[in-house]
Amino acid sequence: MNETIRLQILAIRESGVTNMFDIPRVRQEAYSRGFHELVNYLNDHKTEYARFILTGEEDESK
Repeated sequence: MNETIRLQILAIRESGVTNMFDIPRVRQEAYSRGFHELVNYLNDHKTEYARFILTGEEDESK
């Protein structure tokens, strides 16, 4: 996860528009905000995304 994606996740979380575990809704919100990096990330990195939401930790190996 790069800094852009992290900031996009945090922006959606701070808005409170959705439960962050509702990935289809997070993806929809990201798309509507023009966060295309996050949309692509969610397609391929659901496990890493969930880990970040639960713990705040990022997978440093990627």
